[in-house]
Amino acid sequence: MMQMTNRSSKLVKLVVLSLLATVSLILFFISFPLPMLPPYLKVDFSDIPALIAGLIFSPLAGIFVVFMKNVLYFAFSGATDPIGVIANFIAGTLFIFPVAYLYHRYKGVKSVISGLVIGTAGMAIIMSVLNYVIILPAYSWLIGMEMNNTIKWTSVIVGILPFNILKGIIVSMLFIPLFIKLKQWIEQKRVEVVG
Repeated sequence: MMQMTNRSSKLVKLVVLSLLATVSLILFFISFPLPMLPPYLKVDFSDIPALIAGLIFSPLAGIFVVFMKNVLYFAFSGATDPIGVIANFIAGTLFIFPVAYLYHRYKGVKSVISGLVIGTAGMAIIMSVLNYVIILPAYSWLIGMEMNNTIKWTSVIVGILPFNILKGIIVSMLFIPLFIKLKQWIEQKRVEVVG
């Protein structure tokens, strides 16, 4: 009996995570550029289902949703840009992990807000470094264009850093009221699924 309950709760978890990953993929396609930033940098709300997964289950569950969204996007869109997909996965992981971790540790709205602040700062700083050191050089190699340090530095300071800060703020401002509304439901699901 215990084994059956265990198996069915794992199945429920897998179904919920798959649904959240699908919603995340749909939201990923609904994106928009920000004024005064390069048009290839677009904000989307696909991290919200991953945040919900992270809060209900665990930080790893949130990361799993980000991973599945990127795998599905790569498969369905016929994307020829594996670098962008990997960068999106890393950015999503950096943003979601602190929120889910702090929420599981301390609970409450304050821990979610703290996690969103840390996640936004971490994503902005680490993605800037990764872009300068790895991602931009990988793009320049892929398209066969020489990219000197000045171009990389400018791309990071004028584009990537402000973009990630603004994206974190926009997603956070949408997620905080949503979380407050869903807090009871999230807690209920946590008890049902996690036990």
